[in-house]
Amino acid sequence: MNFRRRNDDLAAREDPYNVTQASRIYFLPNLMTAGNLFCGFVAVIQCVQARLAETAATGDYLGATPADHYRYAVWFIFGAAAFDALDGRLARMGGRESLFGAEFDSLADIISFGFAPTLMVIYLIISPTQGYEVFRNIGWFLGFVYLLCAAIRLARFNVITNPLLHRDKKDTNKDFVGLPVPAAAFTVASLVLFLLRLAENDRSLHRWGLALPPLLGLIAVLMVSTVRYPSGKNIGLQTKTRLLPFVGFLVVLGGLLLLFKEIALLVIALGYIFFGLIRQWRRPRPAPRTKSAGPPANL
Repeated sequence: MNFRRRNDDLAAREDPYNVTQASRIYFLPNLMTAGNLFCGFVAVIQCVQARLAETAATGDYLGATPADHYRYAVWFIFGAAAFDALDGRLARMGGRESLFGAEFDSLADIISFGFAPTLMVIYLIISPTQGYEVFRNIGWFLGFVYLLCAAIRLARFNVITNPLLHRDKKDTNKDFVGLPVPAAAFTVASLVLFLLRLAENDRSLHRWGLALPPLLGLIAVLMVSTVRYPSGKNIGLQTKTRLLPFVGFLVVLGGLLLLFKEIALLVIALGYIFFGLIRQWRRPRPAPRTKSAGPPANL
């Protein structure tokens, strides 16, 4: 009798739709999610303070220029991405995944990778497009489209990864469906660093202005598309690779980041985006179904 009760208790704990299991708060993974949310919150504050510095008579706010505040916001978004990568990996490594953790993670992501980049789009990326007044007028709309697509992407991710849809079989495809929201935010943040670098070197943004709205629109559309992007979920402590190619990759990547910095970050972000597009375009199309001819007629 006790053995049967113990098995029933174990099955209840393993059932993701058990009320206790679904709402369980695991300390370490959710602490990382809280760190993600904190970084996103500070990034939003930095964007607001950058705007205050732009409108101040002294040209600064709390002793920092608008460019300084935007850079702080970018680094906090990068920090949020690091926390976001850690929370899921810790949950999977320890077998401590819950529906509460998934929902909490999405709520944090909409702040860090949705709202904070949206403020950057409105305040900086579209705003300084010299000579294109219409872009400044539609900046708020483009920012909302980005935020809307990010929210839809996160909601869809929660639906397609819901355990209810995988009761009988486990999904072996680890690709992301649509551009991941952290990758979209990373692209926006890298673009901000690139634009700030242009401003520091007194280079005109005029020639880049026409490309900014279409690029941001592409990022927003890809988030809600069905284009598949590779994920790092299969990479773990037991992952094996050849030493020389791995070391060479790290040396080349580190060299690019040290020498080119903002340009290298933007190239990496755009490379990931267009890698998914090219792979989707080269993916073999399924053969069209043909109607069965049915059984042959009797002779």
